[in-house]
Amino acid sequence: MTTPRKTRRSGRMRGSAPHPAPRTPQGLGMGVLALTLTLATFAAPTAHAASPALDWTPCGIPRQECATLTVPLDYSRPQGPTVRLAVSRLRAEGERRGTLAVIPGGPGNSGVQRLTSKGAALMAATGGRYDLVTFDPRGTGGSTTAGCDLPEGDRRLATLRSWPGAGGDIAENAARSRRTAEACARNGGATLASFTTANEVRDLDRVRAALGTRELSLWATSYGTYVSALYAQKHPGRTARVVLDSSGDPDPARVERGWLANMARGAEDRFPDFAAWAADPARGAERLAERPGRVRGRVLGLARELDAHPRATTTPGLPLTGGMLLQALQNTLYDDEAFPEFAALVRAAGEAVADPATGAAIVLPPALSQPLSQEDAAVTIGVICNDVDWPGSVADHARAVARDRARYPLTGGMPVNVTPCSYWKDEPAEPPTRLTDEGPSNILMVQNLRDPSTPYAGALRMRAALGRKARLVSVDSGGHGSYLGTGNACGDAVVTRFLVTGERPARDVVCR
Repeated sequence: MTTPRKTRRSGRMRGSAPHPAPRTPQGLGMGVLALTLTLATFAAPTAHAASPALDWTPCGIPRQECATLTVPLDYSRPQGPTVRLAVSRLRAEGERRGTLAVIPGGPGNSGVQRLTSKGAALMAATGGRYDLVTFDPRGTGGSTTAGCDLPEGDRRLATLRSWPGAGGDIAENAARSRRTAEACARNGGATLASFTTANEVRDLDRVRAALGTRELSLWATSYGTYVSALYAQKHPGRTARVVLDSSGDPDPARVERGWLANMARGAEDRFPDFAAWAADPARGAERLAERPGRVRGRVLGLARELDAHPRATTTPGLPLTGGMLLQALQNTLYDDEAFPEFAALVRAAGEAVADPATGAAIVLPPALSQPLSQEDAAVTIGVICNDVDWPGSVADHARAVARDRARYPLTGGMPVNVTPCSYWKDEPAEPPTRLTDEGPSNILMVQNLRDPSTPYAGALRMRAALGRKARLVSVDSGGHGSYLGTGNACGDAVVTRFLVTGERPARDVVCR
């Protein structure tokens, strides 16, 4: 088994796990040395050139306009190489009160796509009072991207996320993580190295300046909540109304490491919703079990069987394993509308295992069968590896996986497993920032109680970190993404009222 490279600064090894979001969160307990933390401010550029005005043109999307903004590749060298950001907007339809920036999740999600999918609903909810603006973070969509030149098999979601093999074995995960990190070091260059949260915060302020507005309101989801909370802390006079939707634990000793590890808790919080659905007599022939508890047993038993005996699929060279089944489950828990597809996969895989002689190949959902693009894979890995130091001992990861598999079987040890950041060439250029309660009291958090990606326990830690600056709306719903996402009228009304009038609850509230 290969050994992760040691970092130059401390002699510690590094370790990681790529994530999106479906994108997601977590807790290691591996005896990792704490990072030296400060109330870090982002390193300021040595000079600050005025942002150019944006040249808006039609996007080919109804009412949506697009532009390109050039920003420094490295803000410490403002006159050096540059990268481009794809920017998009929907103009206010009524009496304009300001600019509302839509900040996507990820790392690796497109802001332009987010505006396209949510713009009409957001415009209707806010009465057309805002110019709605967004951008693709560097590495995504129409902005400057990078690639690691990874083989197709290493770019599938179930391999970018390190699902252990049968019995929790992680030897293959370690080998793949090493070759992925080495490929990124060879091929990603300075562009990949610039994919950091700190740079996204800087880029957001360049977008604000290019818009010619003194302040922004923000609606951020998932990973974007961390970006926006840091922006509000760094630029307290440049934020008006800030909505943080589906927040993770901002612990500066872990950040992305913690988000990934916390996915194990999130899956446990959310699975009962699926189990109740799958045991409902209304499902008829599609019902997985007579009681919710038996749904859990059926899924976990099938995952063990598939690890021992993977089943053929219609995707050449890609059999269905237990880890892939659990990855399909993670994808499913984001949204109730995905429940039927996963239930069908469980039935198909169970029947194939029960009767191997049939030779029936299983049809995988596209999220499992189709690889990520080179660009999406690079940014998904790059941001989390560039942001924070990761533990790297393979033996420590193996022990953590064994503990996590016993405590949280629905995620099979994946959230604490070894990944490419264990072998990353460079240590973080900047230490993570500790969020504080200093600054304007203009933040409203909204959070589902049963979020599989950014679990409620992590959001409570974000709430504690922000202190007097924030209020929390807890929504009794499942899934990832709350505002304009779950159909909870109470939660939507509180957020809309804040965006439209500035009225925020006097204290934290719960929407049943």
